[in-house]
Amino acid sequence: MSIAIPNRQLFINGDWKVPALGKRIPIINPSTQQIIGDIPAATKEDVDVAVAAAKAALSRNKGADWASASGAVRARYLRAIAAKVTEKKPELAKLEAIDCGKPLDEAAWDIDDVAGCFEFYADLAEKLDSKQKAPVSLPMDTFKSYVLKEPIGVVGLITPWNYPMLMATWKVAPALAAGCAAILKPSELASLGEICKEVGLPPGVLNILTGLGPEAGAPLAVHPDVDKIAFTGSSATGSKIMTAAAQLVKPVSLELGGKSPIVVFEDVDLDKAAEWTIFGCFWTNGQICSATSRLIVHESIATEFLNRIVKWIKNIKISDPLEEGCRLGPVVSEGQRESGKKEPSPGRCICFHALGFFLYEKILKFISNAKSEGATILTGGSRPEHLNKGFFVEPTVITDVTTSMQIWREEVFGPVLCVKTFSTEEEAIDLANDTVYGLGSAVISNDLERCERITKAFKAGIVWINCSQPCFTQAPWGGIKRSGFGRELGECTSLMNRGAGTTLPQRCDTYLRAEME
Repeated sequence: MSIAIPNRQLFINGDWKVPALGKRIPIINPSTQQIIGDIPAATKEDVDVAVAAAKAALSRNKGADWASASGAVRARYLRAIAAKVTEKKPELAKLEAIDCGKPLDEAAWDIDDVAGCFEFYADLAEKLDSKQKAPVSLPMDTFKSYVLKEPIGVVGLITPWNYPMLMATWKVAPALAAGCAAILKPSELASLGEICKEVGLPPGVLNILTGLGPEAGAPLAVHPDVDKIAFTGSSATGSKIMTAAAQLVKPVSLELGGKSPIVVFEDVDLDKAAEWTIFGCFWTNGQICSATSRLIVHESIATEFLNRIVKWIKNIKISDPLEEGCRLGPVVSEGQRESGKKEPSPGRCICFHALGFFLYEKILKFISNAKSEGATILTGGSRPEHLNKGFFVEPTVITDVTTSMQIWREEVFGPVLCVKTFSTEEEAIDLANDTVYGLGSAVISNDLERCERITKAFKAGIVWINCSQPCFTQAPWGGIKRSGFGRELGECTSLMNRGAGTTLPQRCDTYLRAEME
């Protein structure tokens, strides 16, 4: 299955622009390890031009072209983008699979979600019109008060490579719906620029800059005319962005790393629970920040349950993501040479090198360290024997883990599941919360009253009940602790309007339960 790799430029002010310094970065196909193209490498000079274009877009025609246009006007553009995405789905899905190594079927589902996300925020954009100047009840009749919803302004959106187009859409769609102008720093191949040009989006409303973190992402984070930064990536990078933005008292929203638990009780259907456990950890080749990569299983079923998991894993087809039936592709890039010198992931460096180093060699090092610390590699742990090229890692299960081990405490960002057993509900809760992260968590049990107790005890922004990883545009997404703050998706996204959010000091956690019949 062949596909032409597009020759990208920067997308600024509604047109394609050559980067100011003419720099480009090679792109490597993680399945073949071959260079398949290159992308422009933006620098501070390009960031300045893009920010100026976004700022001008907001003030053009006294704001009537975009910022103060009705929500219904903006909704028409969002729906046009959704329709174009659907039209181009076969091409976009193949580019996603080539770009980050995820199976083609998964990439196609992502593109469906992209279109659905634009449609959802088109609906919300229209609803904004009826909410304008909502009256506020006051204790004195001599005063009147109302709330005016306004766009935040120019927003910088920095997104990762594991969901190239979808993660960009999670930020772009609500920003455009609210009337903001955006500078998107995405992964490389899956660009919205061509689609936005085709639907006639006003120039400067969305600008797209690819490039290396220090040269493009960092200048975007500290630019004085960028009113907000929204970032998805590692906790370490999020901390740096937060520090940079603080110098200008600039708001940020951060969706960061995770080391999420999945707790399995003794009363479950073992096959169903095994399927959700495998899906929760190995989906997107394990390269997902919310992966439930810490299995906490009741001691009475542990042996049989792990046998079922190993049996499931043996049936997973590991191959080039474009092959029919592929269920696990390569991780995104090599990341480290045998010399030990860290090599930047070509074209995949987000701001301050956000996710690009959670890669092939690092994953294998995690597995090796776990073994040296006394853990047992129950299955997997190396390159599949039938594949001699590409950054492939077998789905791996590690047992005999202690809570002090690196494999228990740190995010691997690969297809690696570590396991501990428990005997009591209290012990399971303690193990689940034994992490500095707080993005996702899951519990599987037929006792729904117990599930209710467990979910209230979990310290995480997203809780799955009898499932793991389902995500819907309608429900808020985000974490607590070192997994960040702010929410994406749903109506309470942090990118919809200036001052958006609850008026009470409460979190906006999301609970999702699957029916187990």
